[in-house]
Amino acid sequence: MADFGATELDTFRAETRAWLEANCPPSMRTPMTDEKEAPWGGRKAQWKNPDAKLWLDRMADKGWTAPMWPTQYGGGGLSKAQNKVLEQELRRIKARPALMSFGVWMLGPVLLEYATEEQKQRFLPGIVRGETRWCQGYSEPGAGSDLASLQTKCEDKGDHWLINGQKVWTSYADQADWIFCLVRTDTSKKHEGISFVLFDMTSPGVEARPIKLISGSSPFCETFFDNVKVPKEQLVGKVNGGWEIAKRLLQYERQNISASGFGGGGGLDPVDAAKAHVGVDSEGRIADGDLRARLAAHKMDAHAFLLTVRRAEAESKTGSGPSAAVSIIKYAAAKMNQERTELLVEALGLQGLGWEGEGFAPDEIAALRAMLRAKGNSIEGGTSEVNLNVVAKRVLGLLDHQ
Repeated sequence: MADFGATELDTFRAETRAWLEANCPPSMRTPMTDEKEAPWGGRKAQWKNPDAKLWLDRMADKGWTAPMWPTQYGGGGLSKAQNKVLEQELRRIKARPALMSFGVWMLGPVLLEYATEEQKQRFLPGIVRGETRWCQGYSEPGAGSDLASLQTKCEDKGDHWLINGQKVWTSYADQADWIFCLVRTDTSKKHEGISFVLFDMTSPGVEARPIKLISGSSPFCETFFDNVKVPKEQLVGKVNGGWEIAKRLLQYERQNISASGFGGGGGLDPVDAAKAHVGVDSEGRIADGDLRARLAAHKMDAHAFLLTVRRAEAESKTGSGPSAAVSIIKYAAAKMNQERTELLVEALGLQGLGWEGEGFAPDEIAALRAMLRAKGNSIEGGTSEVNLNVVAKRVLGLLDHQ
């Protein structure tokens, strides 16, 4: 859809603002302080707050859970300019996301680019409506940073594929309905022997085992495949052509991680926390000069980062999607979120060290858990070292040392 002119955009903004005011429940305009409130959707969804399901259904009916996807697949069909207006109006009322979805962030964009029309019609509408929760079957015990070394075997059995192997660090595999998975269909080649398949996590032979982290949560799993039968029509793209799709999907993953900045720490802001717990001087400034300087530097970096993300997003929408430059932003996002959560815990002082029990507010407990969880930011979505290599080779054009 072509972008509208100023008058049409003003009309769209007014209509969008009115619709959001009428349809976004008040409780969906408050910060999420409990990860159990996250609206992941799917068959196993449990809605702690019924308003979250109502908000999802209303946004999905408009196609605004995937605003720029084509309407024939359930999306909103918005132009770039309209989508920007929608994002601005959602921020204005501090609306929570209606849907958090690997399907929207990663799988959907590559299906739009690589899938058959039948596959698009089958899978995309369910993603938009939050009916299907997806997980990502990429990393393996022996194939993390060197993903192309994956060994999960996929054999052609005539009328179906047969999959055997193991994945690890599979985010929310125990909660997911379906998985998009990289498998080896040719053992004689490395990159050219990989295919991209989709299958139901309730298929016989699939087992997900949660891995408990130091943060106390278990978002990652070990995932095992034992003679899993997958219908032939659930392979996306060409046989042995999955590496191209895999790389493309990783670009979308890193772009999404970068845009979100990871988040964490509940509803607390490090500056507000410092003023409340460290105190202020006679001029209303944070009393600890060193902490004040580091918080100020972080705030400036965060603002510059946000502007850079918006510029990268605009550039990606004018060309052929995200480029290798998202690796720069993903690296910076990981570093900044780790810094932010550490500053928050430091600002809270002893109140930032509570794990559970009385004497600690939910936001204070969330801050410590967020800091511990942030340690994984420089690993997930491609390690910081791998992303720096991508930047060196594909952005800066540097050659490997021989």
